Amino acid sequence: MVREERFGAIRPVCPQCGWIHFQDPKVAAAVLVEEGSRVLLVQRANDPFRGLWTLPAGFVNGGEDPAEAAARECMEETGLKVRVTRVYDVISGREHERGADFIIVYAAEVVSGEMCPADDADAVEWFERGSLPPLAFDATKKVLL
Repeated sequence: MVREERFGAIRPVCPQCGWIHFQDPKVAAAVLVEEGSRVLLVQRANDPFRGLWTLPAGFVNGGEDPAEAAARECMEETGLKVRVTRVYDVISGREHERGADFIIVYAAEVVSGEMCPADDADAVEWFERGSLPPLAFDATKKVLL
């Protein structure tokens, strides 16, 4: 591979066949679950921002519908099955080295399940909008503040 300017950026290019490597963005999906004046949050079990709170969220797998990914992540982290109702926001900008380039936030409502933290969440709780805990990401802050 050699590095050459292609399509407005320096990219890895195969000198034999001309194949150009384009880095694909990482996409995450989150749910904003509200009941009255309360919002559902999970406490992060991993770095970065371990111990801080965020919306239930995670990466979208290749070929996965982002709304289904958001619902899956919520189930994995909280034990709650949710129904996605609409796109709430799309937020761009990678906040840390292993983070997503785009976060699709969906409004959702609880359908069933028993609230229990799992996967990469140490805790799951409902918080009043006026009494939010320390928040992990700028994207979460944008949605909630």
